[in-house]
Amino acid sequence: MPAHKEKNSEERNHKNIQNDTQASQVQWGRAWEVDWFSLASILFLLMFAPLIVYYFIMSCDQYQCSLTDPLIDLLMGNKHLSDIWNKTPTLTYTAAGIYIIWVAFQVILYMFVPDFCHKFLPGYVGGVQEGAVTPAGVVNKYEINGLQAWIITHVLWFANAYYFHWFSPTIIFDNWIPLLWCANILGYVVSTFAMIKGYFFPTNAKDCKFTGNFFYDYMMGIEFNPRIGEWFDFKLFFNGRPGIVAWTLINLSYAAKQQELYGQVTNSMILVNVLQGIYVLDFFWNEAWYLKTIDICHDHFGWYLGWGDCVWLPYLYTLQGLYLVYHPVQLSTASAIGVLMLGLIGYYIFRMTNHQKDLFRRTNGNCRIWGKKPEYIECSYMSVDGTKYYSKLMISGFWGWARHFNYTGDLMGSLAYCLACGFEHILPYFYIIYMTILLTHRCIRDEHRCFSKYGKDWKLYTAAVPYRLIPGVF
Repeated sequence: MPAHKEKNSEERNHKNIQNDTQASQVQWGRAWEVDWFSLASILFLLMFAPLIVYYFIMSCDQYQCSLTDPLIDLLMGNKHLSDIWNKTPTLTYTAAGIYIIWVAFQVILYMFVPDFCHKFLPGYVGGVQEGAVTPAGVVNKYEINGLQAWIITHVLWFANAYYFHWFSPTIIFDNWIPLLWCANILGYVVSTFAMIKGYFFPTNAKDCKFTGNFFYDYMMGIEFNPRIGEWFDFKLFFNGRPGIVAWTLINLSYAAKQQELYGQVTNSMILVNVLQGIYVLDFFWNEAWYLKTIDICHDHFGWYLGWGDCVWLPYLYTLQGLYLVYHPVQLSTASAIGVLMLGLIGYYIFRMTNHQKDLFRRTNGNCRIWGKKPEYIECSYMSVDGTKYYSKLMISGFWGWARHFNYTGDLMGSLAYCLACGFEHILPYFYIIYMTILLTHRCIRDEHRCFSKYGKDWKLYTAAVPYRLIPGVF
């Protein structure tokens, strides 16, 4: 929310920036101390998250995407764990080569090809941009070129598919499990390196947090913005590249496999490719805006982001397309239109809600939302040294409907991806279940921080906007 200071001299402004940094260190970011519940949750994720990913992918490879049949086989004694494991494809030189080339190519696009899209695409913000102030008072600069990397990658993909024929468009699907081992190796190497770097050669020692608990520090990260050199930022690279650039390529590979197996690409596969493609393109079109989000502004870089971006995102966010390879679904025209409309409406709500907030911030409330001047609640908060600040919390537009209505739009889009797969199996619905849990938890986590920051003013805000996600319900 836009904030202004009580005093306006340059000296006071500089001091207030420092004070705001100190305050943000108290209010935001990962914890300084670890309670038993957080530690138990972290140990659970470290032990079982890789197994969950393996279980989903193995279920499709060996059990036609049934999540129950592997358990039934094991419980009934029809199979042993060793039987399932022995049928699982192992790491291959081919997969390792593909993965190394892929990651190296994305590093090259990220590091050595300055953005040119902002020079000819109206409204697109690219090139060198500044991030938010870190708790230590640092303002990092970023080369925003994700959209450019996505375009170059996909132009080459289609050029190969229709002209060069260097490799099959099904190459990702055909090596999917061997590539999983490669992704895990990178995820753990990056996470381990980030922890070692945080201890021995951090980019900025003042932006590090140590709890003394190895498992918490490993998962949630020590460094706020680990970097190599001036420009290679671990958090921005792994959040957006290679996982999200690959998202649409993975779906295209699934579509190519469906064409190879059945002689056609079903309308459900097209819907998944289109709706998730819109989501990915929106991410890269608004990559500069992403610098102001919770992932960049508040999360440290550890296993949660490092492994999660390498493995969890590309493997579990693409389950709908994988499922449709094994179970092609041809929706009726009415059902296809309904799924498409749900996805597009969800995207519209997601984008316009964020746009209203950004407009309100940029203009300090001097704008028009839905044709009229926005209403807001004036809030105040204190920095650690007692300096008072003011913020405005908007209660107009979509933000008057619910406190996190952008998440509501995101969930509508997530549900559309799943509905495109029909109702025969639960596996493709993992995404909406996971996103509902994730975004609900994020709502509660964010509001706890805001209550700590604004106190009684936050209670006034929640009284004015009583619902978190669904007006009249929650």
